[in-house]
Amino acid sequence: MGFVPQPVEKLIEAFAKFPGIGKKTAQRMAFYVLKSNNQQAVQLAEAVMDVKSKILSCTICGGITVEDPCAICSDSKRQENLLCIVEESSDIYVFEKTNSYRGKYHVLGGVLSPLDGIGPDDLTIDNLMNRVNENMEVILATNPSIEGEATALYISRLLKEKGVKSSRLARGIPVGGLLEYIDEATLIRAIEGRVAL
Repeated sequence: MGFVPQPVEKLIEAFAKFPGIGKKTAQRMAFYVLKSNNQQAVQLAEAVMDVKSKILSCTICGGITVEDPCAICSDSKRQENLLCIVEESSDIYVFEKTNSYRGKYHVLGGVLSPLDGIGPDDLTIDNLMNRVNENMEVILATNPSIEGEATALYISRLLKEKGVKSSRLARGIPVGGLLEYIDEATLIRAIEGRVAL
């Protein structure tokens, strides 16, 4: 974009690196920052710097926090015997928005992916195995991707060897979904995972 000044182009390129942000959205965001007053720009810069300097990883669950351990791990009202395994710390936020899960979490830090060179030692599986005991129920909440499924299967085998009960999130037709728009794999899983009424 030769007509766009270099600092604006640099900001567009920076925004375009965010997941789910295309070049057009990045351009709109950059021009919004350009139009905003200096105080708004400073607030944005400070917010980014605060995230990078003040946020740390909880030594117990691996979630993000400003105090270690995090608020969830420190909460005595949470069910100690219920543990939800997630891929990334951002997944905790998704569960917490529902206000229905009252257990604790464990963040793996990714999924097994041999093609990308990610094996069990690259995830927090050892920490997980040190946290669990046979009085717990573990919910495997990895994504329904090939890597997520492989990771869940691997962990479920380790848990079974340790005598720990595990379950997998249900999958199938989303609420409000129409059958004509559902892919075959989702429909098969919905049929296999059907529940009695």
